[in-house]
Amino acid sequence: MIITEQDRQYMREAIRLANESVERGGGPFGAVIVKAGEVLAGSSNSVTLDNDPTAHAEVNTIRQACRKLGTFDLSGATIYTSCEPCPMCLGAIYWAHIGRIFYGNTRKDARDIDFADDFIYEELDRSIDNRTVPLIPLLRDEALHTFRMWMAKADKTEY
Repeated sequence: MIITEQDRQYMREAIRLANESVERGGGPFGAVIVKAGEVLAGSSNSVTLDNDPTAHAEVNTIRQACRKLGTFDLSGATIYTSCEPCPMCLGAIYWAHIGRIFYGNTRKDARDIDFADDFIYEELDRSIDNRTVPLIPLLRDEALHTFRMWMAKADKTEY
């Protein structure tokens, strides 16, 4: 893969946003989403500022980009993030159909400053019966009704 000077500039912007976040009291993470040479969105981690555990830089940036474009599909976009995405952010990136991920710091770098996501990766490798937080099936027959409604709906927006 060829990395361009423009890629470096977008990553520097993600890093700048991370630095700015630390100065404001937020977490040390920033992200930028680019499509067709246009910066769609850029944001930083605001978990502690917003009291929202999902307010990671990547998720905040995906939300901004989707609002800007009026779509949940960011196909053809690239995300530049100051750190390798955690499992939640990686999932959001996949759900948004972002095509490429550039990252600065690694998971190990994050662990070294006490941001350890490894336990989530480890949990995902365990069977449901052996996870730390119990997953307990309940009222599946009733819940399946909603799935049948979805399958029968002719005018649904698939994603």
